[in-house]
Amino acid sequence: MDQAASSSQDARSAPGCYRHPDRETGVRCTRCEKPICPECMISASVGFQCPDCVRSGSGTGHAPTAAQPRTIAGGTIAADPRLVTKILVGINLAVFIAVRASDSLVNELALIGAWPPAPFTPTMGVADGQWYRLVTSMFTHQEIWHIGFNMLSLWWLGGPLEAALGRARYLAVYFASGLAGSALAYLLASPTTATVGASGAIFGLFGATAVLMRRLNYDLRPIIALLVINLIFTFNPGFNISWQAHIGGLVAGIITGYAMVHAPRERRALVQYGTCALVLAVVVIMTLLRTAQLA
Repeated sequence: MDQAASSSQDARSAPGCYRHPDRETGVRCTRCEKPICPECMISASVGFQCPDCVRSGSGTGHAPTAAQPRTIAGGTIAADPRLVTKILVGINLAVFIAVRASDSLVNELALIGAWPPAPFTPTMGVADGQWYRLVTSMFTHQEIWHIGFNMLSLWWLGGPLEAALGRARYLAVYFASGLAGSALAYLLASPTTATVGASGAIFGLFGATAVLMRRLNYDLRPIIALLVINLIFTFNPGFNISWQAHIGGLVAGIITGYAMVHAPRERRALVQYGTCALVLAVVVIMTLLRTAQLA
């Protein structure tokens, strides 16, 4: 009887993984039905698939990129995690050189609500239809200390954040923050005031970095201390800084950053880019309201 029981148990033993024969498993690939162990299981819309079927990309289930490593926000891990940051720094430097070569160029790129002032009819500015100034002002600097400080901040904050979010998501946070800062400056500042600088976008990176560090349970004291110091300078009237751009960028950075690192996995892209779209919708609404007011 002992011999019969042993034979029956051997017959019922689970098959070995097709990649690791020494590992018994009761799970099979939903496509090819090959036995797969936990190390080889790749989650699909229904059940699990083996690495071979995922790489082939045939049938239903995840795409071949499903097995690629991802950032905490779901972005693809790139070979150069600072590429977008380098490009942004390069654009800012190129515009700075162009502005230094031609003093009149800053008047075409700066954020100006309306000029000349009332009661004259505006002939230039966002209120006159030059919406592009909301973007070009984000890359325009006049003073060496201004661009130097902003580019150091962009490199220090942007590089790690780009690596953590992925290129597309990082760029979305950057532009959403920068445009939010420009829109709030347009809405609240004097329409004849010219505003330039990447500070709105950089304050957005401050906000997104704080959210990311909180998500990873890192010590927030260094980033909070640096942010407080920057806010003190922001509201110091002696520095003539656009606090509206800084606050607008900071708020947008916190909102979009939170969406990037806290979006549920099953609806990650929808939540992330949907939040950025909502921020841009608010930017458009603020711009339209201010334009109607000035018109």
